[in-house]
Amino acid sequence: MPTTADPRPVVILGAAGFIGRALVGHLVAQGFAVRAVTRTAAAFAPPVEARIAGTLDRHSDWRGLLHGARAVIHLASRAHAPAGGDSWFASERDTAAAIADAAMAAGIERTILLSSIKVLGETTSDRPFAATSPPAPRDAYGRAKLTIETAMREHGAPGLTVIRPPLVYGPGVKGNFRALLRWIARGVPLPLAAIRNRRAFVFRDNLTALIATALNHSAAAGQVFLVRDDAELSTPELVREIGRRIGAPARLFPAPAWLLRAATGERLVGSLRVDDDATRTRLGWRPPFSLAEGLDVTCRWFVDAEGGRARGSRL
Repeated sequence: MPTTADPRPVVILGAAGFIGRALVGHLVAQGFAVRAVTRTAAAFAPPVEARIAGTLDRHSDWRGLLHGARAVIHLASRAHAPAGGDSWFASERDTAAAIADAAMAAGIERTILLSSIKVLGETTSDRPFAATSPPAPRDAYGRAKLTIETAMREHGAPGLTVIRPPLVYGPGVKGNFRALLRWIARGVPLPLAAIRNRRAFVFRDNLTALIATALNHSAAAGQVFLVRDDAELSTPELVREIGRRIGAPARLFPAPAWLLRAATGERLVGSLRVDDDATRTRLGWRPPFSLAEGLDVTCRWFVDAEGGRARGSRL
């Protein structure tokens, strides 16, 4: 049953990406009108309105892209820090400011920015990150996301809602999570057996469900929300859960934590815990899929995508 009858479109910037495509499909299924903005040509089934905008920056045709829209969702910032230093930060800041200015001029009611938990830091110790935790980014990506958040606030993005997810996984995932899937499938021995940590993740379909809720919920405007799946796992537990699902039992051996930190930083060794109780309470929202269900779907996709490499899969 559609959740909205508003004919004005929701504009999704970065609609062709890993999260963007899933979000387009989810919003259409929920009855939202969608305008999908992409850098290059990308196929979307009707009734999606597709727009090719090239690389988004402060000079983009924001008036045309946002004309007649009810909301805009900014997914189009870079997923990884490129070479370029200050020029990259300036470009991301100026683009965010231009979106906020254009949204105000266009009469947009809700602006949603997909930020990152990295705005708060890389690891947690005695307590998890919460929406009230002070920003303390440790790398260029986290600092850039904070810069974007700040620019959109300073320029008065209407109804601004900021969502800071941890690592997002799901079918089509790339980066470190995809690499981990491949290492496990190939039986690569991993020096992770001695790690004792807890890390939060979020299944992509849980994230898109939260974004859809934030579009319509009156309590979302002006807020920062954290999000995670229903459970947190240690790094060894994650490897074992993946291995069990793709039929490639985890090959783990212990290595000193200091050595792993020297090689990988805190991404594998440290804890990253997330307290999203404020999100659930304020919006009356719960993730529709468990972490186990998210891993099931992701691993099933991986086995199919890799051409049956993990032939012992139990999925």
